Amino acid sequence: MADTQIHVLLVEDDTFLANIYKTKLEMEKFKVTTAENGEDGLDAAQKKNPDIILLDILMPKMDGFAVLEELKKDSKTQKIPVILLTNLGQKDDVERGLEMGAADYMIKAHTKPSETVAKIKSVLKKK
Repeated sequence: MADTQIHVLLVEDDTFLANIYKTKLEMEKFKVTTAENGEDGLDAAQKKNPDIILLDILMPKMDGFAVLEELKKDSKTQKIPVILLTNLGQKDDVERGLEMGAADYMIKAHTKPSETVAKIKSVLKKK
């Protein structure tokens, strides 16, 4: 995997935040596709088959839990690791996300983009 570019799908409705993450990921030589809502994110995952997905939970059209559920039901996308990147920090939300098959759960307010990059690398090493 060292020679091929890691493709990250970033599903985030906050344009400002999405741009911060996209810039950081591209500086790390990742290929980044962005989607601004759950429906577009699900569509992009099915069409582009990314290596990993960063998924917000609170979004228009389809929330992150619904997107995660659909991704895990579809044989084409079920093996793509998903990191939930959200401000929902309640224990119940974290447990729900992990039980639904998320590879990890990160709280945006407590996480720097560089930590997100490190997490992506560690999750993909386990894959």
